[in-house]
Amino acid sequence: MIAPLPSPRFSRRAGLCALGGALLLAGCSNAASVPTPTASPTGSIRDQLQSAIGTIAAGQDKLGVAVLDLRSGASWNLRGDWACQSASMAKPMIVSMALRKAAADKLQQPLPPEQDAQANKAIKNSDNDAADALWPWAGARPAYDALAKDLKLANTHSAPLKDFWSWTWTTPLDQLSFMHQLVRGDTTALTDAQRSYLLGLMGQVQDDQTWGVGFPKSGTVQVEMKNGWVQFQSTDNLWAVNSIGHVSGDGRDYLLTMMGRYPTFDAGKAYCNAIGDWVFRILGSGELQK
Repeated sequence: MIAPLPSPRFSRRAGLCALGGALLLAGCSNAASVPTPTASPTGSIRDQLQSAIGTIAAGQDKLGVAVLDLRSGASWNLRGDWACQSASMAKPMIVSMALRKAAADKLQQPLPPEQDAQANKAIKNSDNDAADALWPWAGARPAYDALAKDLKLANTHSAPLKDFWSWTWTTPLDQLSFMHQLVRGDTTALTDAQRSYLLGLMGQVQDDQTWGVGFPKSGTVQVEMKNGWVQFQSTDNLWAVNSIGHVSGDGRDYLLTMMGRYPTFDAGKAYCNAIGDWVFRILGSGELQK
């Protein structure tokens, strides 16, 4: 039995309520605590990231994080080459595939009406039926692997023997590169109009799916993002819980990607929120330097 699709019902569950001494999930069926960094990490921005995210990730060997500060061009990562299945984090790649097919086949731009509606639902609402329809239309595994090659994502590929988008493999560093190409346009794999279309959708993700990169909520920043979550019942029974995106405004301009495996969805969401919160805090206090 292959892993079930990441169900939209999870996105409607109660959100994270508070960051206290440890980050807790309130009102959820499985409370999850996350190691809490020191209230005021010291040293350079790089040292602060290492201290805070290192503390959060302590004991979690199936967790990778990557950060790129677009103000300075400097990056930092913790197990950024750790590979895992994408889950719904694959949906920006699927929409990119569809955009490329529409252009190659000289169809209505950016997408024909039916596929445009599916792309909107796949990104904004993480609708799996929409992604299921777009995946074969856009070319499925061959198109996914071709896009990854054109984007120079060396560790991103479809799953052997499984023509299923949720099982595609990638790493935090590859997703950081993908986001950089989307935001900065240093790629020939997608046109400026295609990038703008996709980023526009990623900036309108429904509110209860903006955890992770989009945490904490702030009216002073713009966030383009996509999360992914699925339980792999046919393998290790763990949840893949992932988040990628771009945060800009209020003195910040950075890319953040995180991927992990957890015993529950709630635990993964809590870890993603803790990481998003600390990166937001630290990069709000200064630039990451090379």
